[in-house]
Amino acid sequence: MRTTNVIQPNSSTHSGKLSGETFATLINLSGRRRFTSQRVVLYAVLASGEDPDALATAREALKLFRDAHTALVKGNDALPGVFSDELHMAYFGPESGDKKIQAFIDLAERTFIAIESNWRQRSDFLKELIASTTPLLAVLNSITAIYEKEARSHANSVKNQLQDVMSEIQDISKQAHMVAFNAQIIAARAGNAGREFTVVANVMTSITAEIDKLVQAALSKAAA
Repeated sequence: MRTTNVIQPNSSTHSGKLSGETFATLINLSGRRRFTSQRVVLYAVLASGEDPDALATAREALKLFRDAHTALVKGNDALPGVFSDELHMAYFGPESGDKKIQAFIDLAERTFIAIESNWRQRSDFLKELIASTTPLLAVLNSITAIYEKEARSHANSVKNQLQDVMSEIQDISKQAHMVAFNAQIIAARAGNAGREFTVVANVMTSITAEIDKLVQAALSKAAA
């Protein structure tokens, strides 16, 4: 019997360093595992019925499933692997998500060999593979929900950071507006000697007004 090869995670990347695009990729890959696991079982059933192309399709689906799982757990140049305590617990804690997923991969491979070699036990392997589908989906759904939760948390964090930055810019804009206003008063008192200074003060006032508009627009989008 083949020994399950547990993937060692790369947990060095913190979720705060990830981009929204990365989170979208993680959720997509986690969803792909759910979809391809169903294809594995479906085409294994078809292959047992002597469909000539079904076994090759089943193996392609299993490869997609395995590659997605490896990328999610171990990571690569674009993805972080297991990056949070909650994910680590889901994969390697009491729920043993990684162990259950690896067991499904091993069972599928044994089932393919049994079907291809026309073993007498092929129907037993197939029944076991079919029976594993529902508990496996429960594991995959639970893990996908964690990725979605992490993505929402990240989005809220980015929104809060944007609001903080915009608020600081708004404060600076208010200070600049007061400086421009005081400069206009001083320039008016200076008469002809202050004309050029008045022009500069007016331009500064116009710029701070544009900054106010941009800040308000950004804050409105952040709050949406």
